[in-house]
Amino acid sequence: MTTRIHAILEKEMVREFLAEFLSTYVMMMFGLGSVAHMVVGDKFGSFLGVNLGFGFGVTMGVHMAGNISGAHMNAALTFTNCALGRMSWKKFPVYVLGQFMGSFLAAATIYCLFYQAIMDYSGGYLTVTGPTATANIFATYLPDHMTLWRGFLDERNNPALQGTQALVIGILVVVIGVSLGMNTGYAINPSRDLPPRFFTFLAGWGIQVFRAKDWWWVPVVAPPLGAYLGGIIYLVFIGSSNPWETQMLENPGAYEDRRISVLPKTSSYPPNSSSLTPVSVSPTSRPSIRPVPPLGDSVNLEQF
Repeated sequence: MTTRIHAILEKEMVREFLAEFLSTYVMMMFGLGSVAHMVVGDKFGSFLGVNLGFGFGVTMGVHMAGNISGAHMNAALTFTNCALGRMSWKKFPVYVLGQFMGSFLAAATIYCLFYQAIMDYSGGYLTVTGPTATANIFATYLPDHMTLWRGFLDERNNPALQGTQALVIGILVVVIGVSLGMNTGYAINPSRDLPPRFFTFLAGWGIQVFRAKDWWWVPVVAPPLGAYLGGIIYLVFIGSSNPWETQMLENPGAYEDRRISVLPKTSSYPPNSSSLTPVSVSPTSRPSIRPVPPLGDSVNLEQF
């Protein structure tokens, strides 16, 4: 039985599913926890704290799963990789299911951890709008000064997250939130928004979580469109000057799931990692001198 389970866990898609599940769970735990501090924690939270929570949550998720699945943690990013030929469409439901399940479980965890604080703050009434609304801990809602279609355009103008170094991705999320988050809570991630919203529907907030300004579908639809547009802009203006990117556009199938190296890991190196020919110190008894390998290899992250 143990051998069979181990064999299943060794399958590539299973490992990628678990990587997306766990990395999204970690990101959402940090992010939703910081929102809970801001909403019900009185002096314990702030809008800056929310941005830092999600930013460093993304960083931790990338560190955990970057070398397995690319650590998308975002259905919009997964959609864009598939649409641009960077990844097979057969992996799309696997990635998105892992992200949604991780996000849903994180929402349930935060609800349990902050249940008493939520009840004390709301007086026992779980509301979506109003002065003691708490549904916004788990999902995004439009403020009074925003209309539905203005919010949709604001979502599409957000840049697509790119698979660079984990810290840079985290900083990018913080910058997006600090500079553009006021209008829509920078809901740039369907995997971050829809599963917790569905959880609040089940947990007692009711159908209003989907009816408030009819906003729920915008964080699901707009980010993939914006990410796809951002990916095309990147390929046209930056990728076209990169020979590897040009080859990838001409033959995307041959480069599917190709990664770049950015984070350290321990691994063995090929004996001939340099173009230098090994030189023997002694022809009879001394081993040949080989080039010293780099100090660290790195995990693999998908890059636009």
